[in-house]
Formats: sequence, C-alpha cells, structure tokens
Amino acid sequence: MKKKKEIKVLLVDDEVDFVDTLAQRLKMRELLVDTVYNGEQALSFIKKTEPDVIVLDLKMPGLHGIEVLREIKTLSPQIQVIILTGHGAERDEEEARRLGGFDFLRKPADIDLLVAKIKEAFMEKVERAMTAIAFAEEGAFDTAQKIIRKEE
Repeated sequence: MKKKKEIKVLLVDDEVDFVDTLAQRLKMRELLVDTVYNGEQALSFIKKTEPDVIVLDLKMPGLHGIEVLREIKTLSPQIQVIILTGHGAERDEEEARRLGGFDFLRKPADIDLLVAKIKEAFMEKVERAMTAIAFAEEGAFDTAQKIIRKEE
C-alpha cells in the first residue's frame, strides 16, 4: 500500500507563543510542521529544506513578510505561500497576490480554514509539478519524433 505524502509546512512568525501553539495544532492534523521566527531564518531554512507550503506573517522585525515572499519566489517559485497576518492592509494583499502568494488570511484565522488552505495550496503545487512533467515529457516525445523522421 502506497504511503500518502505528508504536507511539509513552514510557519514564519515572530510571535513565538502563537507560532508554537499553531504548530502543535497543525501537527495534530497530521501535517509536518517546522517553525522559524523571522524572515532571515525562513530564507535560510528553505535553502536547506524545501517545504511545500509556507504560512508567513507580514509584520516582523528585520525583513517584512512581503520582502520574504519576494525572495522565496525567487529562490523556489514552486513553494506555495499563505500570508497569515494581523497587520495587513489591502495594498499588502494586492502585492502578495501579485508576487505569487497563494492566499491572504487575517489573524485570528480559523484553524480548519487554515488547514483547508494549506491542503489547497499543496494540491496546486502538485498539479503544477505534474503539468511541468507532462510538458517536459511531451517535449521529449516531440524531439524523439523529429529525430526519427530525420533518420527515415
């Protein structure tokens, strides 16, 4: 029997108690969860281990969440990012979506809604990967066909 893939989630928030509690609640829902407490730690983390979904706060010391999102999408565009913030303005939401953020939620978010959004984001990541593979295989098939035609 094939083991189902567990969703790897990285929580990024400077509110330590909040993020630790949220991590425990997500782990109870069978998600693999890591936590970091600022944008610099998040960027360092994804250079070593790639999560499927990042839940990212906006207002943190050091790098602002929008800057972190911009960097994540440069380093690993396939990672899905959900903004979860208590401080975001409408322009922050517009910018996050423009940069490729998957969704924008406000604190306090319902845990079941957050889990649903994480699963949706993961499914979109998987679908994009499958589409990329299909296009790559189609390209290889087309190339093979051209080679065969030239040999005939």
